[in-house]
Formats: sequence, structure tokens, C-alpha cells
Amino acid sequence: MISKRNFPIVLLILGAGVFVAFRTLGIGANPNPPTKYERILHNVGEMLEQIHYSPKAIDDKFSKEVFTKYLADVDVEKNVLLQSDIEELRAKYETKIDDEILARAPIEFVPAVGDIYKKRLAETEVIYKDILSKPFDFTTNEDVDQNYDKVDYPKNDAERKDAWRKRLKYLTLERYSDLLDAQEAAKNKPGFVARSKEDLEKEARDKALKVMDRFYERLKKKGDDDDRFNMYVQTIVQCMDPHTDYFPPVEKRYFDEQMSGHFFGIGASLKEEDGNIKVTSLVTGSPAWKSGQIQVGDIIAKVGQGKEEPVDLTGSQVEDAVKVIRGTKGTEVRLTLKKADGATKIVSLIRDEIVQDEQTFARSAIINSSKGKIGYIYLPEFYADFDNPKGSRCSIDVAREVTKLKEEKVDGIVLDLRFNGGGSLYDVVQMAGLFVEQGPIVQVRDRDGKPQILPDHDKSVLYDGPFAVMVNELSASASEIFAAAIQDYHRGVIIGSTSTYGKGTVQRNIGLDKTLGFSDANSELGTLKLTLQKFYRISGGSTQLRGVASDIVLPDLYEYSKIREKDNPDALPWDEIAKAEYTPWKYAYDLTVIKGMSNDRLKNNQAFNLIKSDAEWLSQENDKVFPLNLQKYRDEQKQIKATIKQIESLSKLTDANQLKVQGLPEDAHKYDGDKDKADRFQQWLKDKKTDIYLGEAVNVLDDMITQKNLVYNK
Repeated sequence: MISKRNFPIVLLILGAGVFVAFRTLGIGANPNPPTKYERILHNVGEMLEQIHYSPKAIDDKFSKEVFTKYLADVDVEKNVLLQSDIEELRAKYETKIDDEILARAPIEFVPAVGDIYKKRLAETEVIYKDILSKPFDFTTNEDVDQNYDKVDYPKNDAERKDAWRKRLKYLTLERYSDLLDAQEAAKNKPGFVARSKEDLEKEARDKALKVMDRFYERLKKKGDDDDRFNMYVQTIVQCMDPHTDYFPPVEKRYFDEQMSGHFFGIGASLKEEDGNIKVTSLVTGSPAWKSGQIQVGDIIAKVGQGKEEPVDLTGSQVEDAVKVIRGTKGTEVRLTLKKADGATKIVSLIRDEIVQDEQTFARSAIINSSKGKIGYIYLPEFYADFDNPKGSRCSIDVAREVTKLKEEKVDGIVLDLRFNGGGSLYDVVQMAGLFVEQGPIVQVRDRDGKPQILPDHDKSVLYDGPFAVMVNELSASASEIFAAAIQDYHRGVIIGSTSTYGKGTVQRNIGLDKTLGFSDANSELGTLKLTLQKFYRISGGSTQLRGVASDIVLPDLYEYSKIREKDNPDALPWDEIAKAEYTPWKYAYDLTVIKGMSNDRLKNNQAFNLIKSDAEWLSQENDKVFPLNLQKYRDEQKQIKATIKQIESLSKLTDANQLKVQGLPEDAHKYDGDKDKADRFQQWLKDKKTDIYLGEAVNVLDDMITQKNLVYNK
């Protein structure tokens, strides 16, 4: 599979392998009135300077950053352009991009890159076809370094060809190893005919060639002027911060359609990134979600229809991927996934109708523990139907679930915000108010510097018993605001990864058409999702970059993956402001005692200890050079797969230790008449029974219940 590590991604947006210079579109000719492209670029520049929360100066330094980042996107693996090409471009344009943005100079940089890239792309097409026409020797001991930040551009044609040889050899090696595995698995089946290693190696090269040919063919057919210009604008805005984005009209419309459509599929939202199709979210209750085997960040490398030969998605667009993943209800689709740790996994799913009302809704259950009843509430995101006054809102739904749990006389409640990427700020404030008395919940500051305090005005508290919040590395934005407020008030215990994601910024979609006063978020010039504000805890510190540190840390697979905000070099910095006036929770628990009891359990918990050591090992494996020797490659893959399998096994409680999870009596007939929904709900309950992380959260709640009883009995 080709990824950011093993194929030049430039091809994605530069497209076609043929650049049409913007000069032919009027860009650079300084026409009057300005062209569409000039209007977009200049409006973007003005908005970044005048509205962005913390804009970088658009000067020569900024120009150099855009220059480097754009070329890094153009030639990720540094095996298309030569070092001499980079130096030629640097001499002419490295400090002139800011002039293009600010309308002081014609737009020439992108056309110049295109002129060079067109020539080099044609050369590399010849190179890859030639290399893949000859057998590889997988017995030699050599490696391929796929840390492209440390790799230099080739100095000459010979260096470039050798770089391509190693990349293509690794691409073929992956497929050759798969073919060997398939032959080994089929050898005892009727009609089996063994094939020679030479035959399998040739098939692997043919498969690699098909991937490359399709990739280059797509470049020639689907790239246009808009794509190439859009990449330039996106590079510019991303240099401000990771959450400022440029959406061309077509992409904005497609995004809106995806958010509201009904179809038969697997229930995974996708995006194209670095030449791969990546999972960005899962629809609650969908086949992908129910499988428990697909996570956000997974790369879908191949898609097979039933037992048919799978289609390799490398180099495909999201629309292309969607077409092969969607299909008829009840049919099988097989996904070959590349996990964040580098492992490959095949998952078989049965397509179903993707019901949007199951995507975000809160739901609850009861867990019978040794100390009593624990209420469990799952909230996948902070949703709100802004277009419908009577539509669903998470704060109202969570309040309803809390009320139901109170009626069942639960002794404690745990709120699960793992993988919750955020949502409605208003609902965060309202929801936090369910658990604390009247007071500030979060502070918000714009670029003018004066913070605004967003308070809960309701003096009442819906639930005042033992409370815990579960988070992980992908709990972001609104999730972090909620967790921070609970932590600052000492209202409950935060349980999970060392810290949450660390997104403490606020964005808004703004249309780029000045004639409409920037009011149309679906402007024909496109839309800028612009960072306008920053969140701060009521204790003063920002959630930006640092996130929220858990009170009780549980080892997990993603701890060492570079997926948090802090891992992006363009992320805005952490800072702090004055704390707000607030009164900590009057029934605060002794957190030192609670943490000590949990730490004692974790020290003696073999599963968590092994998960920690396995995650550390996998993170080291992911950063190393990759062997091009068949036996070494297969030995490494065997060890990686065994480690992943062990982690998956360890993450589930054994039959003897399974949690006693049950639905609420009030929900017993909630899905009468809809068997599919009923089955999905039962599967959800079943999954919770084996969740080792939920198991420790229940233990923590038990400790809090014990501590509360001791205080009350004095």
C-alpha cells in the first residue's frame, strides 16, 4: 500500500501531471478587474491578516514557510523533483509568495512549479514502468528509509532512480508477501495448485504496476486549474494554524451532502490524505462501529465485494472510494485496513442503511458493581440541530438520561467522552450545569484579548453524586471544555489517556465573496474556515496544545501515536489568562486517595501493563527503516500482527470478569418494531461488558462511593 511514507503525494492535488500555467487564466497578467483566482487569494490574505485569532505576519519569513510546505506536499517522498529544481525555485520565489498573497506581485510560483513538475513527472513515469518490468531480488539485505523529513532531494538522475527502485520494491514486497500468505492458507483446499515464487513475484509486480498506472491515469484525467490553485491556497492558510482551512465550492457542497445523506454502506466518514483514504469518524450503530475493528485514522487500502478480488484504493479520491464501499443492503464488503501502528488487517462487514439519527445521540446503561449501581452515559459528540428549534440537543438528551438513571437510584455516574471530537459550545455549558451549581464553565477570548466568561445560570444541580468522565487522545474541543470544568470544580474524576487532544480554538465558516459581505458560507469563491477565538479553562489555562490531563491515567494503544494537536508544528501555543471567580464543589472527593487506589490496581493488572509495553514497542517500530528482505519483512510483520492481536485481546475483559451491563427498564421497548436498531443496541451493551477501560472507571466509581459513604457515616 502506498502511503505518505511510500509514495509522492504531490500527485493528489497537482493532478494530471500537466500544469496549465495560471498565466493562461489571466493570473500574473494583472488584469482589471481581477480574475477569480486573484480575488480568492487576495481575500484570503486580507482575512488572515485582519480576522484570524493570531495571524503570522505575511512577510518573507511566512513566504519561506509556504514555499517549503508547498514543495513538501508536491513531492512528499522527494523522488520526483531534483535538488537543482528546488534551488532554482528557491532563488526566484522563496521570498515572493507574500507579495502574491498581498497583491503586490502576479501569481507565478505555482505555474513555475508546474512547469518543472510536468517535466519530472513524465520522467518518473518512464522510471517506474522500467523498474517494475524486471524481477526484484528479495534475498538481498537492504532497507528503505521512509522518514522523508530526513531524506534529501536526489542530486541527480541516478539517485532519483535508486530512490524509486526502493519505494517500488517495498510496494511489491507487501503484495508478494500477501500472495505467499494466501497460497499457504489455500494449500489444503480442494483444487489447490501451487504456484512458483517467480510467478507470485511477477503477479506482485503486476499489481504494483496497476496501482501506479491507475494513479498516474487519474492525475492526467481529473486534475484541473482549480485543483492546483486550491492546493496553493490551502497550503497558505494551513501555515496559520492546523484548523484554518480553505474549502472550494465543490468540496463544501460534497461535505454538506455527506453530512445529511441516507445510503447503504458501512457508516464511516472518509477523507483523502497523503494519497490514502482515511477514516475520520464512525456512525454510531453502523456496521463499521459495531465491528469494533475500525478506528478513526485507519487507512482503507483495499475494498473487496464479497469474495471478489479487492480493489486497491491507493491514489483514489474519496468519491471513488465511496462508490465501491457503498452498495446493496445485506451484501458483504471486505476492507483491508492499514492501522496507525503499521499493521494490516482485513475486516468483513455487511452493508446496512446508515441511519443518521443514531450517529450522535446519547444513550445510557446500568452497570451492577460490587458497591451498587453505576450509571453509564455514552456521548459520541456534542450535537445540536441548529436548523430545527425542536431538533435534538445533547444537553437535553444527557439531562434526560441522567434523570432516567436517577430514577433507577444509581450510586454513581460515568460519562464516556472517548473519541468525542466536540461540537456545540452552548450545549457544553448547559451540560456542565447539570453537574455543578451556578457559575462559570469556560472562558473565550478573541484576537482583541478581552475574555468572555460563559456561565451556567441555573442554580440547581440535576445530579450531585459520584461522577467520572472518560476521555482519550481524540477527545477534543467541547469534550475538553467539559472535562476541564469538571476537573477545575473538583466535581469528578477524569479517567483516560495522559491528556486529551488539545484543540482549544474556535472556527467559523466565512464565505470569500466581498460583494456578499462574506455572509454566504457557500460562496462561489469558496469558504474559509477561520480560527477566530481561543478557549480557556475557568482556572485560567488554555486547553490549546496541552489538552486536559487525566487524573487517573490508563495505558492505551494510541498514547505514543503522533495524533494530538501538539504534534503539529503550526499549532497555536498554550497560554493562560486570569482565572475566573468560582467556588469548587462542596462535596469534593479526596483525589489523592482515589488515585492511589487506582494506581495500586494498575500496578498489579497484567493486561494494562502489557498494553503499555506493547504500545511503546509499536511506536518504535513505526519510526524505523523498513527491510526489503523478504524474510526480515515477514518476521517483522508477524511480530507486529501478534502484538496487535495481543493488545486487542488484552483490551477485552475475560468472561469471568465481564461487567454486568444492562439497558434501562425505560428503554426495554424503545426499539420495538425496528429489529435492526434493537440489535444494534444489544450489540452496544455487549461491547460495554468487555471494555477493560470502562471496567477500571467502574472501579474508580466504586472507590468514590466508598469514600462518600465513609464521610456520610462519620
